[in-house]
Amino acid sequence: MVKRSRLEIIKDILTIVKNHNNLLKPTPLLRQSNISSHRFKEYFNELLNGNFIKEISNKDGNFISLTEKGFKFLDKYEIIISFIDEFEL
Repeated sequence: MVKRSRLEIIKDILTIVKNHNNLLKPTPLLRQSNISSHRFKEYFNELLNGNFIKEISNKDGNFISLTEKGFKFLDKYEIIISFIDEFEL
């Protein structure tokens, strides 16, 4: 089994939120990210402090949503991966 890199985990977390109409509760995000709760908290806080995600509270509870910076990260990540694949690096 190959370990995911830090950037892959970040990409996965952001993609999970994006794929859920950009609105997901923290617990399902934790489960779907497939990392320990301790590591999830570290990544979550890093993404929150880096302004990649934001917390939204409403009558239905707390939700996670991507910011513009989070969407940009996913776009740039795909460009980098396609470059690597194209040049077989």
